[in-house]
Amino acid sequence: MKGIILAGGKGTRLYPITKVVSKQLLQIYDKPLIYYPLSTLMLAGIKDILIICAPESIEQYKSLLGDGKDIGLNLQYKVQEKPNGLAEAFIIGEDFIKKDNVCLILGDNFFYGHGFSKYLQEGANLKHGAMILGCKVKDPTQFGVIEVDNNNNVISIEEKPAQPKSNLAVPGLYFFDNKVIEIAKKIKPSKRGELEIVSVIEEYMKQKQLKANIVGRGLAWLDTGTPQGLKNASDFVQIIQNAQGFYIACLEEIAYNMNFINYEQLKKLGELLKQSDYGQYILKLEKEND
Repeated sequence: MKGIILAGGKGTRLYPITKVVSKQLLQIYDKPLIYYPLSTLMLAGIKDILIICAPESIEQYKSLLGDGKDIGLNLQYKVQEKPNGLAEAFIIGEDFIKKDNVCLILGDNFFYGHGFSKYLQEGANLKHGAMILGCKVKDPTQFGVIEVDNNNNVISIEEKPAQPKSNLAVPGLYFFDNKVIEIAKKIKPSKRGELEIVSVIEEYMKQKQLKANIVGRGLAWLDTGTPQGLKNASDFVQIIQNAQGFYIACLEEIAYNMNFINYEQLKKLGELLKQSDYGQYILKLEKEND
């Protein structure tokens, strides 16, 4: 399976911060926001990843992440000229996806929780159809909401319903088989002129090929699209890291634990960053695994 991070959009809820910088390059405590969705794909075992961003940001992303080879990844980049909707990612990424299945994650999505890797790897092992996550939320009227049957087949989906049929919200993480490319090409723009991901999901639902993986109560799924959301996410990362001593979304650590890189490669990465707390953390990891 291949992965796509959609890091386009204007980030208008964060103006004026995002007038000069892409939202996904903003700071979440000690790392750029894009590290968090990138780490999610890595935990799913996905190594071939396409980052889609606005034209003015592509060189910044390339400067930050490069080709990914130092952490065992194959990173590629493409431009979304205008925010034409999430489903356009599959059209832009057609040459990248080729004949493979694909996972799409939004660049501002933040997930953290014990056992989350299990849900990710189940999605990455998808053979046919589509799989989405269902996260229980307090106020489902603010989200896309799904209804499922006893076998977790999705039987309805509504966007911000006034009277929700369930409390299961859909976060910005989706697993699709290769049919998603042709489905995305056939859907019509919505009233706001965008190719909506909901239209893609509805097509899989009509074909009875849409499953939901209902995650447990221990998952943190945070909105980083507002100034308060950015602060909350930063505070969350700081509290967890300081309390437990483990870093969230340390790409080098994940690459090592997933066997994308070996001990010697990890050591070199730590040495390059040893002037920072982040680099010292990596060097401490190598000592623990020595």
